[in-house]
Amino acid sequence: MAALPLLALAACGYGSEAKDDHAGARIAAGAEKTDGLDSVRIGYFGNLTHATALVGNQKGFFQKALGATRADYQVFNAGPSEIEALNSGSVDIGWLGPSPAINGYTRSNGKNLRIIGGSASGGVKLVVNPEKIKSLKDVEGKRIATPQLGNTQDVAFLNWVAEQGWKVDAQSGRGDVSVVRTDNKVTPDAYRAGSVDGAWVPEPTASKLVAEGGKVLLDESSLWPGGKFVITNIVVSQKFLREHPKAVEAVLRASVDTNAWINAHPDEAKAAANRQLGVDSGKELPGDVLDPAWRSIRVTDDPLAATLRTEARDAAEAGLLEDPELKGIYDLAPLNKVLEAKGESTVDDAGLGVG
Repeated sequence: MAALPLLALAACGYGSEAKDDHAGARIAAGAEKTDGLDSVRIGYFGNLTHATALVGNQKGFFQKALGATRADYQVFNAGPSEIEALNSGSVDIGWLGPSPAINGYTRSNGKNLRIIGGSASGGVKLVVNPEKIKSLKDVEGKRIATPQLGNTQDVAFLNWVAEQGWKVDAQSGRGDVSVVRTDNKVTPDAYRAGSVDGAWVPEPTASKLVAEGGKVLLDESSLWPGGKFVITNIVVSQKFLREHPKAVEAVLRASVDTNAWINAHPDEAKAAANRQLGVDSGKELPGDVLDPAWRSIRVTDDPLAATLRTEARDAAEAGLLEDPELKGIYDLAPLNKVLEAKGESTVDDAGLGVG
Protein backbone atom coordinates (compact mmCIF):
# COMPACT_ATOMS: atom_id res chain seq x y z
CA MET A 1 0.00 0.00 0.00
CA ALA A 2 1.17 3.52 -0.67
CA ALA A 3 2.91 5.52 2.00
CA LEU A 4 0.96 8.34 3.58
CA PRO A 5 1.45 11.60 1.67
CA LEU A 6 3.24 13.29 4.55
CA LEU A 7 5.86 10.58 4.90
CA ALA A 8 9.21 12.04 3.91
CA LEU A 9 11.60 10.05 1.80
CA ALA A 10 14.97 11.20 3.00
CA ALA A 11 17.32 8.95 4.96
CA CYS A 12 19.98 11.00 6.69
CA GLY A 13 19.73 13.67 3.97
CA TYR A 14 21.44 17.03 3.68
CA GLY A 15 19.06 18.87 1.32
CA SER A 16 17.69 17.89 -2.06
CA GLU A 17 20.06 18.79 -4.86
CA ALA A 18 22.34 16.52 -6.86
CA LYS A 19 25.88 17.25 -7.88
CA ASP A 20 27.67 15.80 -10.91
CA ASP A 21 31.11 14.35 -10.26
CA HIS A 22 33.49 12.57 -12.61
CA ALA A 23 36.49 12.33 -10.28
CA GLY A 24 36.48 8.53 -10.42
CA ALA A 25 36.54 8.22 -14.23
CA ARG A 26 39.82 6.45 -14.94
CA ILE A 27 39.39 4.23 -18.00
CA ALA A 28 42.19 1.76 -18.70
CA ALA A 29 43.64 1.62 -22.21
CA GLY A 30 42.22 -1.23 -24.26
CA ALA A 31 39.23 -1.76 -21.95
CA GLU A 32 35.91 -2.84 -23.46
CA LYS A 33 32.46 -1.43 -22.78
CA THR A 34 30.14 -3.30 -20.41
CA ASP A 35 26.77 -4.19 -21.95
CA GLY A 36 27.62 -1.79 -24.77
CA LEU A 37 26.99 1.19 -22.50
CA ASP A 38 28.81 4.51 -22.79
CA SER A 39 28.24 5.17 -19.08
CA VAL A 40 26.61 3.92 -15.90
CA ARG A 41 25.22 6.67 -13.69
CA ILE A 42 25.82 6.03 -10.00
CA GLY A 43 24.20 8.03 -7.22
CA TYR A 44 25.12 8.35 -3.55
CA PHE A 45 25.14 10.80 -0.64
CA GLY A 46 28.18 12.74 0.51
CA ASN A 47 27.91 10.94 3.84
CA LEU A 48 30.12 8.44 5.67
CA THR A 49 27.25 5.94 5.83
CA HIS A 50 27.76 5.73 2.03
CA ALA A 51 31.39 4.76 2.57
CA THR A 52 31.36 2.03 -0.10
CA ALA A 53 30.39 4.53 -2.79
CA LEU A 54 32.83 7.17 -1.53
CA VAL A 55 35.79 4.80 -1.46
CA GLY A 56 34.76 2.97 -4.64
CA ASN A 57 34.70 6.29 -6.46
CA GLN A 58 37.93 7.63 -4.96
CA LYS A 59 39.93 4.44 -5.53
CA GLY A 60 38.46 3.69 -8.97
CA PHE A 61 36.88 0.32 -8.14
CA PHE A 62 33.71 1.03 -10.11
CA GLN A 63 35.56 2.31 -13.15
CA LYS A 64 37.83 -0.73 -13.17
CA ALA A 65 34.85 -3.10 -13.06
CA LEU A 66 33.02 -1.25 -15.84
CA GLY A 67 35.95 -1.24 -18.27
CA ALA A 68 35.48 1.32 -21.05
CA THR A 69 31.99 2.16 -19.80
CA ARG A 70 32.34 5.43 -17.94
CA ALA A 71 31.38 5.48 -14.26
CA ASP A 72 29.51 8.77 -13.89
CA TYR A 73 28.60 9.95 -10.40
CA GLN A 74 25.89 12.16 -8.96
CA VAL A 75 26.13 13.17 -5.32
CA PHE A 76 22.78 13.75 -3.63
CA ASN A 77 21.78 15.57 -0.47
CA ALA A 78 18.56 13.67 0.26
CA GLY A 79 16.53 10.61 -0.60
CA PRO A 80 13.67 12.25 -2.54
CA SER A 81 15.97 13.67 -5.20
CA GLU A 82 17.75 10.35 -5.67
CA ILE A 83 14.43 8.51 -5.97
CA GLU A 84 13.31 11.06 -8.56
CA ALA A 85 16.56 10.54 -10.47
CA LEU A 86 16.09 6.76 -10.46
CA ASN A 87 12.50 7.10 -11.58
CA SER A 88 13.40 9.53 -14.38
CA GLY A 89 16.34 7.44 -15.59
CA SER A 90 18.99 10.05 -14.84
CA VAL A 91 20.54 7.64 -12.32
CA ASP A 92 20.86 3.90 -12.94
CA ILE A 93 22.17 2.56 -9.62
CA GLY A 94 22.30 4.28 -6.26
CA TRP A 95 23.26 4.03 -2.62
CA LEU A 96 20.19 4.79 -0.52
CA GLY A 97 18.83 4.49 3.02
CA PRO A 98 16.05 2.06 3.94
CA SER A 99 13.22 4.57 4.39
CA PRO A 100 13.46 6.14 0.91
CA ALA A 101 13.92 2.67 -0.59
CA ILE A 102 10.74 1.45 1.11
CA ASN A 103 8.82 4.55 0.08
CA GLY A 104 10.14 4.57 -3.47
CA TYR A 105 9.06 0.96 -3.83
CA THR A 106 5.62 1.21 -2.22
CA ARG A 107 4.62 4.50 -3.81
CA SER A 108 5.30 3.06 -7.26
CA ASN A 109 3.37 -0.11 -6.39
CA GLY A 110 6.58 -2.07 -6.63
CA LYS A 111 7.45 -0.98 -10.17
CA ASN A 112 10.39 1.40 -10.00
CA LEU A 113 13.30 0.01 -7.98
CA ARG A 114 14.87 -3.08 -6.47
CA ILE A 115 17.32 -3.42 -3.60
CA ILE A 116 20.20 -5.47 -4.99
CA GLY A 117 22.75 -5.37 -2.18
CA GLY A 118 23.82 -4.10 1.19
CA SER A 119 26.37 -1.42 1.94
CA ALA A 120 26.49 -0.31 5.56
CA SER A 121 25.26 -1.00 9.08
CA GLY A 122 25.33 1.20 12.16
CA GLY A 123 26.51 4.78 12.46
CA VAL A 124 23.42 6.17 14.28
CA LYS A 125 23.51 7.60 17.81
CA LEU A 126 21.49 9.55 20.34
CA VAL A 127 23.75 12.45 21.34
CA VAL A 128 22.60 14.77 24.12
CA ASN A 129 23.58 17.83 26.11
CA PRO A 130 25.09 16.22 29.25
CA GLU A 131 24.10 19.20 31.39
CA LYS A 132 20.41 18.67 30.60
CA ILE A 133 20.22 14.91 30.03
CA LYS A 134 22.21 12.58 32.26
CA SER A 135 20.30 9.32 31.74
CA LEU A 136 17.85 7.79 29.27
CA LYS A 137 14.87 8.63 31.49
CA ASP A 138 15.88 12.31 31.34
CA VAL A 139 15.00 12.38 27.61
CA GLU A 140 11.33 12.74 28.62
CA GLY A 141 10.23 16.35 28.28
CA LYS A 142 13.25 17.34 26.18
CA ARG A 143 13.63 18.55 22.59
CA ILE A 144 15.34 15.93 20.41
CA ALA A 145 16.22 16.48 16.76
CA THR A 146 15.80 13.91 14.00
CA PRO A 147 16.73 14.58 10.35
CA GLN A 148 13.29 14.60 8.74
CA LEU A 149 9.70 13.49 9.27
CA GLY A 150 9.47 9.79 8.52
CA ASN A 151 13.12 9.29 7.67
CA THR A 152 15.07 6.28 8.94
CA GLN A 153 16.32 7.92 12.15
CA ASP A 154 12.96 9.62 12.83
CA VAL A 155 11.20 6.24 12.72
CA ALA A 156 13.83 4.63 14.94
CA PHE A 157 13.55 7.39 17.54
CA LEU A 158 9.74 7.31 17.57
CA ASN A 159 9.86 3.55 18.06
CA TRP A 160 12.34 3.90 20.93
CA VAL A 161 10.16 6.59 22.55
CA ALA A 162 7.13 4.31 22.38
CA GLU A 163 9.11 1.51 24.00
CA GLN A 164 9.83 3.84 26.94
CA GLY A 165 6.06 4.22 27.42
CA TRP A 166 6.02 7.84 26.28
CA LYS A 167 3.53 9.21 23.77
CA VAL A 168 4.34 11.46 20.81
CA ASP A 169 2.16 12.48 17.89
CA ALA A 170 4.24 11.29 14.94
CA GLN A 171 3.13 13.99 12.52
CA SER A 172 3.53 17.04 14.76
CA GLY A 173 6.33 15.69 16.94
CA ARG A 174 4.52 16.92 20.07
CA GLY A 175 4.14 14.83 23.18
CA ASP A 176 6.10 13.54 26.15
CA VAL A 177 9.19 14.24 24.06
CA SER A 178 9.35 17.02 21.47
CA VAL A 179 10.68 15.65 18.18
CA VAL A 180 12.25 18.49 16.22
CA ARG A 181 12.80 17.67 12.53
CA THR A 182 16.03 19.43 11.62
CA ASP A 183 18.24 19.07 8.57
CA ASN A 184 21.46 17.33 9.59
CA LYS A 185 23.63 20.11 8.22
CA VAL A 186 22.11 22.63 10.66
CA THR A 187 21.60 20.31 13.65
CA PRO A 188 25.01 21.18 15.18
CA ASP A 189 24.08 24.88 14.99
CA ALA A 190 20.71 24.17 16.63
CA TYR A 191 22.44 22.21 19.37
CA ARG A 192 25.01 24.96 19.93
CA ALA A 193 22.23 27.55 20.18
CA GLY A 194 20.28 25.45 22.67
CA SER A 195 17.31 25.01 20.34
CA VAL A 196 17.51 21.23 20.84
CA ASP A 197 18.72 19.20 23.81
CA GLY A 198 20.01 16.33 21.71
CA ALA A 199 19.59 14.47 18.45
CA TRP A 200 19.08 10.94 17.10
CA VAL A 201 21.25 11.23 14.00
CA PRO A 202 23.62 9.40 11.65
CA GLU A 203 27.33 9.92 11.23
CA PRO A 204 29.09 12.22 10.85
CA THR A 205 26.45 14.49 12.42
CA ALA A 206 26.58 12.52 15.67
CA SER A 207 30.34 13.02 15.99
CA LYS A 208 29.98 16.69 15.07
CA LEU A 209 27.66 17.06 18.07
CA VAL A 210 30.17 15.28 20.29
CA ALA A 211 32.81 17.74 19.10
CA GLU A 212 30.42 20.49 20.27
CA GLY A 213 30.38 19.00 23.78
CA GLY A 214 27.58 16.47 23.35
CA LYS A 215 27.60 13.00 24.91
CA VAL A 216 26.62 9.74 23.23
CA LEU A 217 23.75 8.47 25.37
CA LEU A 218 22.76 5.55 23.13
CA ASP A 219 24.18 3.82 20.06
CA GLU A 220 21.30 2.45 17.98
CA SER A 221 23.30 -0.68 17.18
CA SER A 222 22.83 -1.75 20.82
CA LEU A 223 19.10 -2.11 20.13
CA TRP A 224 19.48 -4.64 17.30
CA PRO A 225 20.30 -8.37 17.44
CA GLY A 226 24.00 -8.79 16.86
CA GLY A 227 24.36 -5.00 16.72
CA LYS A 228 23.54 -4.98 13.00
CA PHE A 229 20.87 -2.97 11.16
CA VAL A 230 20.68 -1.60 7.66
CA ILE A 231 21.56 2.05 7.18
CA THR A 232 22.47 2.00 3.46
CA ASN A 233 21.50 -0.30 0.58
CA ILE A 234 22.28 -0.49 -3.13
CA VAL A 235 19.23 0.07 -5.35
CA VAL A 236 18.70 -0.03 -9.09
CA SER A 237 15.91 0.95 -11.43
CA GLN A 238 14.05 -2.16 -12.55
CA LYS A 239 14.34 -1.08 -16.17
CA PHE A 240 18.13 -0.87 -15.94
CA LEU A 241 18.28 -4.21 -14.12
CA ARG A 242 16.30 -5.90 -16.91
CA GLU A 243 18.16 -4.31 -19.80
CA HIS A 244 21.75 -4.24 -18.48
CA PRO A 245 22.38 -7.18 -16.14
CA LYS A 246 26.12 -7.28 -16.90
CA ALA A 247 26.53 -3.64 -15.88
CA VAL A 248 24.60 -4.29 -12.66
CA GLU A 249 26.81 -7.28 -11.95
CA ALA A 250 29.93 -5.19 -12.61
CA VAL A 251 28.87 -2.52 -10.11
CA LEU A 252 28.05 -5.17 -7.52
CA ARG A 253 31.40 -6.83 -8.07
CA ALA A 254 33.08 -3.47 -7.53
CA SER A 255 31.04 -2.92 -4.36
CA VAL A 256 32.10 -6.30 -2.96
CA ASP A 257 35.73 -5.58 -3.85
CA THR A 258 35.51 -2.12 -2.27
CA ASN A 259 34.07 -3.49 0.98
CA ALA A 260 36.80 -6.12 1.13
CA TRP A 261 39.44 -3.42 0.61
CA ILE A 262 37.88 -1.18 3.27
CA ASN A 263 37.92 -4.00 5.81
CA ALA A 264 41.52 -4.92 4.94
CA HIS A 265 42.79 -1.31 4.92
CA PRO A 266 40.61 0.62 7.40
CA ASP A 267 42.93 3.60 7.87
CA GLU A 268 43.60 4.02 4.16
CA ALA A 269 39.89 3.61 3.46
CA LYS A 270 38.99 6.25 6.03
CA ALA A 271 41.39 8.67 4.37
CA ALA A 272 40.03 7.83 0.90
CA ALA A 273 36.43 8.37 2.02
CA ASN A 274 37.38 11.73 3.53
CA ARG A 275 39.20 12.80 0.37
CA GLN A 276 36.10 12.02 -1.66
CA LEU A 277 33.96 13.96 0.80
CA GLY A 278 36.29 16.88 0.17
CA VAL A 279 35.82 16.51 -3.60
CA ASP A 280 32.05 16.25 -3.25
CA SER A 281 31.44 18.95 -0.65
CA GLY A 282 34.56 21.09 -0.83
CA LYS A 283 35.51 20.30 2.76
CA GLU A 284 37.00 17.25 4.45
CA LEU A 285 36.01 16.25 7.99
CA PRO A 286 38.39 17.11 10.84
CA GLY A 287 39.99 14.20 12.67
CA ASP A 288 37.95 14.61 15.87
CA VAL A 289 34.80 14.05 13.82
CA LEU A 290 36.09 11.60 11.21
CA ASP A 291 37.73 9.09 13.55
CA PRO A 292 34.79 8.27 15.88
CA ALA A 293 32.31 8.42 13.00
CA TRP A 294 34.31 5.95 10.93
CA ARG A 295 34.64 3.51 13.85
CA SER A 296 30.87 3.25 14.27
CA ILE A 297 30.09 2.27 10.67
CA ARG A 298 30.44 -1.25 9.30
CA VAL A 299 30.44 -1.89 5.56
CA THR A 300 28.63 -5.05 4.53
CA ASP A 301 27.52 -6.85 1.38
CA ASP A 302 24.52 -8.23 3.27
CA PRO A 303 21.43 -6.00 2.93
CA LEU A 304 20.24 -7.22 6.36
CA ALA A 305 16.78 -7.66 4.89
CA ALA A 306 15.12 -8.74 8.13
CA THR A 307 16.01 -5.40 9.71
CA LEU A 308 14.46 -3.49 6.79
CA ARG A 309 11.22 -5.38 7.37
CA THR A 310 11.39 -4.39 11.05
CA GLU A 311 11.99 -0.74 10.14
CA ALA A 312 8.96 -0.79 7.83
CA ARG A 313 6.83 -2.29 10.61
CA ASP A 314 8.04 0.36 13.06
CA ALA A 315 7.06 3.11 10.60
CA ALA A 316 3.59 1.60 10.27
CA GLU A 317 3.18 1.32 14.04
CA ALA A 318 4.22 4.96 14.43
CA GLY A 319 1.46 5.94 11.99
CA LEU A 320 3.86 7.19 9.34
CA LEU A 321 3.28 4.38 6.87
CA GLU A 322 0.36 2.19 5.96
CA ASP A 323 1.25 -1.48 6.28
CA PRO A 324 3.55 -1.86 3.25
CA GLU A 325 3.70 -4.80 0.87
CA LEU A 326 7.43 -5.35 0.46
CA LYS A 327 7.41 -8.67 -1.35
CA GLY A 328 9.64 -8.25 -4.38
CA ILE A 329 11.65 -5.29 -3.09
CA TYR A 330 14.84 -7.41 -3.22
CA ASP A 331 16.56 -9.11 -6.12
CA LEU A 332 19.75 -10.55 -4.66
CA ALA A 333 20.46 -13.05 -7.44
CA PRO A 334 23.11 -10.83 -9.13
CA LEU A 335 24.88 -10.19 -5.82
CA ASN A 336 24.82 -13.85 -4.83
CA LYS A 337 26.29 -14.73 -8.22
CA VAL A 338 29.18 -12.36 -7.51
CA LEU A 339 29.65 -13.70 -3.97
CA GLU A 340 29.61 -17.33 -5.10
CA ALA A 341 32.24 -16.58 -7.77
CA LYS A 342 34.46 -15.15 -5.03
CA GLY A 343 33.88 -18.10 -2.71
CA GLU A 344 31.92 -15.94 -0.25
CA SER A 345 28.71 -16.79 1.60
CA THR A 346 25.50 -15.74 -0.11
CA VAL A 347 22.96 -13.39 1.49
CA ASP A 348 19.25 -13.76 2.26
CA ASP A 349 16.25 -11.60 1.33
CA ALA A 350 14.14 -12.56 4.39
CA GLY A 351 11.31 -13.69 2.13
CA LEU A 352 11.03 -10.30 0.44
CA GLY A 353 12.64 -11.23 -2.87
CA VAL A 354 11.23 -11.47 -6.37
CA GLY A 355 9.53 -14.65 -7.50
